[in-house]
Amino acid sequence: MTDVFDAVAAWLADGRAVALGRIVSVEGSAPRGAGAAMAVNDHHEVAGSVSGGCVESALVDAADRVLAEGRPSMAHYAPTDDEWSVGLTCGGEIDVLVEPASRWPADALPALRVALGAGRAVALATVASA
Repeated sequence: MTDVFDAVAAWLADGRAVALGRIVSVEGSAPRGAGAAMAVNDHHEVAGSVSGGCVESALVDAADRVLAEGRPSMAHYAPTDDEWSVGLTCGGEIDVLVEPASRWPADALPALRVALGAGRAVALATVASA
């Protein structure tokens, strides 16, 4: 996880727009658990993974929409029988919250990086609905 937030920090320092996708719900079998994260910048550079490759390209598209609209979005991925659709091949389902990093408080990213670097437990909470 440290590598994801290091990439986010570097991209933000370079003036890149960044979206972060985090798994918030898992049903059944899935390659990664809740909390797994993937960051995408406005040049389609990626850090991290939410599915080990099954849905990452679709998540890049979701990140593009989130960056264009400037607000969070929820993406749902499940198995599909359609050979042209993106889905999980393991039979499970995941929900991924995708949000622009620009919405975080200014001190959130440095605090996350310090805690992760020190091996301390840390959480990044986002209110998904009011």
